[in-house]
Amino acid sequence: MKYNVNFRQSYLFFLFVLAFFSLLSCRQSNKPDVSAIHLDVKISRFDQDLYAGKSKEIAETDEFLKKKYGWFYNDFTNRMVGNGEYSSREILSTLYNDQAYTDLSKESDSVFKDITPINNELTQAFKYIKYYYPKVQAPQFISFISGFAVQTPIGDNYMGIGLDMFLGKDSKFYKAIVQSVPAYLSRRFAPEYIVPRVTETYAREELFKEHDEDRTLLAKMIHNGKILYFMDQVLADEVPDSVKIGYTKSQIEWCKGFEADIWAYYLENNLLFETDYQKMQVFLSEGPFTPGLGEKNESAPKLGVWMGWQIVKKYMKNNQEISLQQLMMETDAQKILNASKYKPKK
Repeated sequence: MKYNVNFRQSYLFFLFVLAFFSLLSCRQSNKPDVSAIHLDVKISRFDQDLYAGKSKEIAETDEFLKKKYGWFYNDFTNRMVGNGEYSSREILSTLYNDQAYTDLSKESDSVFKDITPINNELTQAFKYIKYYYPKVQAPQFISFISGFAVQTPIGDNYMGIGLDMFLGKDSKFYKAIVQSVPAYLSRRFAPEYIVPRVTETYAREELFKEHDEDRTLLAKMIHNGKILYFMDQVLADEVPDSVKIGYTKSQIEWCKGFEADIWAYYLENNLLFETDYQKMQVFLSEGPFTPGLGEKNESAPKLGVWMGWQIVKKYMKNNQEISLQQLMMETDAQKILNASKYKPKK
């Protein structure tokens, strides 16, 4: 029997397949095996339960939400959409009579009709977190709508996900609130940012709170760099660096292209040990760009955060015996800088 097969083509195809799976294996080998960790994240849909209560008696809905959501419901009515001056039933009545709430709920439900992919991403991220920190108990995740009041709040055994702040950068609602939420922030209000923002908030608020004595710019750079490096280890490899830090792709490229110049600017202006809050915020806070750097406002914002990330990555690359846990426990920013041997070249 003869087979109509070109040997050279088959051999090349075999090599291609082998190379592909070898590359895939290499990409995955940096992450530990967490398949034995039992965890299944399911986001509780408070947003849907709240809207469904619109067709029922307010007293009935109020009791149902209190029983099912406990502290979260109390925080929602008293701190997120209310201020404690009105009862939870009065808050519900106000919401249900507000057309804007109805419109926002409908758009949110259309964007997040199926949140299974987000459940899966959160499950995987928190499996990695539990791998490094076995005592961590994943919080109850609760989705909600607050009228753009809060994005990822943490409360008593819960973590909220404000779906109205992840509708997609082109949502008509963000154009309407541009005075209070500028476009450089709302462009990140998209579904792909949910898991990175949840992970970052959890790391900052629950695992690695900033020390009060970290008052120099260098200390704050390294702290922020450690948070982003931690995110590198627990988020899927497919999550771009631009999404982790909240940059556009062009801002990432600008930072890479001018990395040596940025570092030289820090050194020439003696910024590493700056303690003046206002001066430091120029390099740590959100914004459309960093004033004083770059032409035509093309620079990236919060350059101290980005630079700290690069220093920490270099530190871990040059000191491979250091574990993630040891890195996160290290409080000596100068030690990390020195051991990183960070000297970017043009």
